Amino acid sequence: MSGVPGSTLERIRRYLVGLRMPRALEALDMTLKRFEQGDTSMLEVLETLLGEEFTTRETRRIKMALQTARLSTIKTLSGYDFSFQPSLDRDRVMTLAQLNFIERRQTVHFLGPPGTGKSHLGIALGVEAVRAGKSVYFGTLAEIVASMAKAEREGNLVQRVRFLARNSLLIVDEIGYLPIGSNGGNLFFQLVNACYERCAIILTSNRSFAEWGEVFGDPVVAAALLDRLLHHAIVVQIEGSSYRLREHADLLPESLRNRPSTINPLPSDTVPRRPGRPRKETR
Repeated sequence: MSGVPGSTLERIRRYLVGLRMPRALEALDMTLKRFEQGDTSMLEVLETLLGEEFTTRETRRIKMALQTARLSTIKTLSGYDFSFQPSLDRDRVMTLAQLNFIERRQTVHFLGPPGTGKSHLGIALGVEAVRAGKSVYFGTLAEIVASMAKAEREGNLVQRVRFLARNSLLIVDEIGYLPIGSNGGNLFFQLVNACYERCAIILTSNRSFAEWGEVFGDPVVAAALLDRLLHHAIVVQIEGSSYRLREHADLLPESLRNRPSTINPLPSDTVPRRPGRPRKETR
């Protein structure tokens, strides 16, 4: 590099090594060559080197955060086919992607039949939150309850609840797909109670709120859950057919084709009002 003294260039390399900026070090020679050719200014050289290093570190941070969040399958909003679900308000979903609901510690419910993209939307919002630097944890209801039951057996339930509730966003997928029993309902209530007004939650379910007593094995537990989860809530209902079965719709029975959603949020006058902490299961 004829334009930069060798001693200066060597010191710059040492500084980059000492500052642990390997990507900037890799880009140094090529960037300085462009400067000597008059293709860029010194200020642009500095911007390029810092930008290369920042992009590399940000990519690494996002990758690690996605692994910590258990978002191994990456879904994005750009990959969601809104045209296939015309009942879904695209603008409303894109507003959620601005993540103000996390700052407000609100609960977002995605309700709809199987295959309508509820999990896709929940994961996509989780990915957006990770990119924005928010801490996220994703799991199905069955997985989360199983981990809490294990912690309870080992005497670590309080620590497990704190671990799950410390995130900025908790995503609970597939509510209603598998039974969890009344003890599972009590465990999940403890988590929801810990998260209430402290962190944001995204829930996906193929079951109506009126069916939660069956899902959680106890109407009292269901009422206590809904009391908290419908306060500060955003309910997004999706109606339509399964996207996964779109190419095989002709193989389905007529009764299952284009069936309307039977998932309806509770009317405002039926939302439960703080019935108190659910009873513990007697053993």
